[in-house]
Amino acid sequence: MMTTTTRIGMSTETEFPFAEALAVVSEALKHEGFGVLTTIDVRATMKVKLDAEMPDYVILGACNPALAYAALKDDPDVGLLLPCNVTVRAQEGGGSVVSFMDPLVIAELSDAEGLAEVAALARQKLERVLAEVKGARR
Repeated sequence: MMTTTTRIGMSTETEFPFAEALAVVSEALKHEGFGVLTTIDVRATMKVKLDAEMPDYVILGACNPALAYAALKDDPDVGLLLPCNVTVRAQEGGGSVVSFMDPLVIAELSDAEGLAEVAALARQKLERVLAEVKGARR
């Protein structure tokens, strides 16, 4: 299974079908103190709004309350960039891709001094979630 890092996030491929991958990532987020505040079913939305077909794709709005509170204390405008988005999408031929936004990107957009430290903690937690998803077995 491959892990990829980009300018805005990090991803891993998993052998899990979409529904199982969604359950695995949700449980792994809980282990690191994140809750899922929002779930956007992109596939269903595109079907209803555009009558467009696409593979299963969900955006989870994940939030670690302690880290969000610390970030908002440092820069109240950071709420424009919260919660942390996590995507789970089905791959053609089987398996899924799980992707996480990089909290360090948020810190780069703010001049608040303490935000970099909060973002680094959030990233560490999300890296552990990524590792748990990557290491999960069926």
